[in-house]
Amino acid sequence: MITRYPALFMVLTDYCSAALAWAAFYYFRKIQIEQAEFSTNPTFWLGSIVIPLFWILLYYIIGTYQNVIRQHRFKILSQTFTATLTGSIGLFFALLLDDDIYSYQFYYKSILGLFAIHFICTIIPRYILTSYFVRRIQTRKVGFKTLLIGGSEKAVQIYEELEALPKSMGNSFVGFVNLNGIDTVLEEKLPYFGHVKQIEQVIREQEIEEVIIALDRSEHEKLKGIISILSGYPVRIKLIPDMYDIISGSVRMNNIFGALLLEVNSEFMPFWQQALKRIFDIVLSLIAFILLIPLYIVLSIAVLTSSKGPIFFLQERVGKDGIPFKIIKFRTMYTDAESKGPQLSSSNDPRITPVGRIMRKLRLDEFPQFINVIKGDMSLVGPRPERQFYIDQIVQKEPQFMQLTKVRPGITSWGQVKYGYAENVDQMLQRMKYDLLYLKNMSLALDFKIMLYTILIVVKAKGK
Repeated sequence: MITRYPALFMVLTDYCSAALAWAAFYYFRKIQIEQAEFSTNPTFWLGSIVIPLFWILLYYIIGTYQNVIRQHRFKILSQTFTATLTGSIGLFFALLLDDDIYSYQFYYKSILGLFAIHFICTIIPRYILTSYFVRRIQTRKVGFKTLLIGGSEKAVQIYEELEALPKSMGNSFVGFVNLNGIDTVLEEKLPYFGHVKQIEQVIREQEIEEVIIALDRSEHEKLKGIISILSGYPVRIKLIPDMYDIISGSVRMNNIFGALLLEVNSEFMPFWQQALKRIFDIVLSLIAFILLIPLYIVLSIAVLTSSKGPIFFLQERVGKDGIPFKIIKFRTMYTDAESKGPQLSSSNDPRITPVGRIMRKLRLDEFPQFINVIKGDMSLVGPRPERQFYIDQIVQKEPQFMQLTKVRPGITSWGQVKYGYAENVDQMLQRMKYDLLYLKNMSLALDFKIMLYTILIVVKAKGK
């Protein structure tokens, strides 16, 4: 049960630890610092309930609940120390600085007491829980479904090395795919799932969590295409060491328990920025949705009176990790716009209604997508989501496009700001370059810059 929902157990443990720590600190503060009688008044109970929520939010922001079962003890120790120090300083300035004191030494005792009590109450249960996860993985009671790519002697060697380790790295091999499709020695040890061209089907059907690529040097030219395909799925990608010379700047060493592998780093921005980005998305979208209610009413009336059909237009798009979702927009076209199949719009598209043309120019048709952001389907800033019909065409020309599905798609994007709407697949490829550039430089600062540019486009009505 614990290993099925590790993040939930960590959150519950942290909440109870934070509540205990605050109660202990409250007692310490009353008795040792204020030298007053301890009593459980409403302030005590309110703090014991609300303060732990602050700690949970802080832990989430620094990435404590990301891949909990893969955490190791040193990392959890350093994260706990950093979070406790940051949170103690924050609570001191927010709640304790205005206390009536006789000496500044009371301030030092307060912050040191808060830090020490919270750290001890938090690290002990965390260490026990993390040790339990680590032990379950090392003893092969818990593993991550792993697919091996390659059938050469090198693939056999890395498989045997990982299986022979006295302490497992967590790899539970389910099978392998090969580049040449011929019989290999590896078939005697693992199920053969076919050619590497079938890898997407294998990942979906076998629910693969990790992929290890073991190719001969003669096959290295195919590595870029394989990684591009894998980038569209929520899997960890690891390479054997001699591939380092062809992957620059996107791998990190992963030497655990004697097995040397290079892990392709799929994180485009630090997790704390990802967490803040998600918080900003929700808060700003809620504010925008509430403030724009009068505009929604006006636009709804305009859409209804412009042509027959529904107010909103729902269309399936591909989101993060290739998961489809329904994007919500104000309808800007006549209801039979795609009776002949999927079509991209153009500047003089006769399918667009007169009101719809104005709305597209001002980007007003995108406003309902704040609902998608609140639901978690989209972000305020990110690569524009496309339909699977067009993704299939784009990937044939440029497999790198799949990297765009590693993050939440956005209402606006760098490609949308610089290029605008695409009218064909070639223009999609041109816009893709800007979105790939955004991925390589993702930051909160860049997101705010893109949002400002988007606002200027809407105000100046320069949308394409």
